[in-house]
Amino acid sequence: MRTRSLGYWIYLGLFCLPFGGVSLDLAAAERPPILRIAHIALFVSDLEKAQAFYGDLLGFAQPFRLYKADGSTRVTTFKINDYQFIEIVVDLPDGQLDRLSHIALETTDVELLRTYLKEKGIAVPDKVSKGEDGNLTLPVHDPDGHAVEFVQYVPDSFPMKIRGSYLGPNRISDRMAHLGVTVSDVAAADRFYKEVLGFSEIWRSGVNDQTTSRIAMKVPDGTDAIEYMLVAEKLDRHTLGVLHHLSLEVPDMQKALDLLRERPKGKDPQVVQPPAVGRNNRWHMNLSDPDGSRTELMEPFAIR
Repeated sequence: MRTRSLGYWIYLGLFCLPFGGVSLDLAAAERPPILRIAHIALFVSDLEKAQAFYGDLLGFAQPFRLYKADGSTRVTTFKINDYQFIEIVVDLPDGQLDRLSHIALETTDVELLRTYLKEKGIAVPDKVSKGEDGNLTLPVHDPDGHAVEFVQYVPDSFPMKIRGSYLGPNRISDRMAHLGVTVSDVAAADRFYKEVLGFSEIWRSGVNDQTTSRIAMKVPDGTDAIEYMLVAEKLDRHTLGVLHHLSLEVPDMQKALDLLRERPKGKDPQVVQPPAVGRNNRWHMNLSDPDGSRTELMEPFAIR
């Protein structure tokens, strides 16, 4: 009887036993949940005017801000709810037309997400960082070059320490339902948002039934959405401001309109214009901040 070598038995034990053997294969990382929109960050050219819009008109409180070395404000934050914010970035780069700084999505585990994205071929930093607000963050870019930040809220971060506060009755809305980003190549965007991140299409529309100019993509583990704003050419500042937008949910558009018109800035008919019914058969209203970035108010359900 021929004697088997030691290497043979090691091979048999490790690779050929169907049950009970030891596998050397490393399991691929699973994508952690992506729950919701965490924030949108917008550049502004005038802080006081921006505060009048997001604070005085829309009614959001400013719970915290970041400062420059000279003591002036670098970033201020408006709170929509305990998990969603609007960030206003003061230092607008010279000559920059686009007011969108970045968008942020909440996940439960940024380190696991970093590993997962790296395995999928997405460029990621070597390690997760801790933001100035105390949360864990992971910055990447989508195929159109938009900065996309993933946020993991941690208990000792400032946003989590102020849960339940800065939620006054003046808020025009208590939920950011979706945000819009320009997309020049749907297939490339789908690979990032749909195939890698797990978003799913829930709606598409255009100026008529024969064209598509917007595609709504729902986050995989929540109800918020990112809206592809389809583009085919270079855009001017005004159009960028219209397309890069945030959408706030309001349960009753008439009440929202009345509330806005009670406020000093809302009495200007150029600032607050009458709402209209969109192609999704919902009441909506468009407002623009002093730099032209659009805030959309929308009812959650189609009219009857």
